[in-house]
Amino acid sequence: MTEQQPRDFLADTPEQWSVTATATPFTGNKTSVRADDVVMPDGSTARRDYQVHPGSVAVVALDERDRAVVIEQYRHPVRHKLWEIPAGLLDIPGENPLHAAQRELYEEAHIKAEDWRVLTDIYTTPGGSDEAVRVFLARELSEADGERYAADGEELDMRLARVPVDDLVRAVLAGRLHNTCLTVGVLALQAARAGEGIDALRPASAPWPARPFPA
Repeated sequence: MTEQQPRDFLADTPEQWSVTATATPFTGNKTSVRADDVVMPDGSTARRDYQVHPGSVAVVALDERDRAVVIEQYRHPVRHKLWEIPAGLLDIPGENPLHAAQRELYEEAHIKAEDWRVLTDIYTTPGGSDEAVRVFLARELSEADGERYAADGEELDMRLARVPVDDLVRAVLAGRLHNTCLTVGVLALQAARAGEGIDALRPASAPWPARPFPA
């Protein structure tokens, strides 16, 4: 017989296991690697190495024809050009994630949006990184004001497109698209539509315990 659980039991809970020693063997431009000796439930100690990450935001930007803005960009660690949604780092500690998402949408696609909501919050690879990502839904799109952002690095070779959401979902399920934020974003959008609807999504200002920001 299956034990009956309260409706709200499906929630991740903060917890901090004891750390007896810590070191930072590598520090990069935006991220670093930390090595912690963590006390296990049986009292033993195990080394856990992981990437320390400032956090990120990503945007499913949806136009009036139900097309999402996507960007093709080279990603050297996986040796692929990946189709992605606009995204970027939380470069400023404590920065409002909505402001960061608006900036990324402008810089990568030269677009602004009037309606913003939170689609989902995720840890991308919690076994090896503390990266947290907030994925927004942006609607009522229009061309941004001013000059286009001056691209550099991998962004010099970016390709921009607008693709129907249904096509993106099919490509994800067929194994043709692999970017985490795109995959989670478009599937979360479809799930929201099939469930309580877009209007039931959290507001863009919803608290984000993984990366707290001023109200």
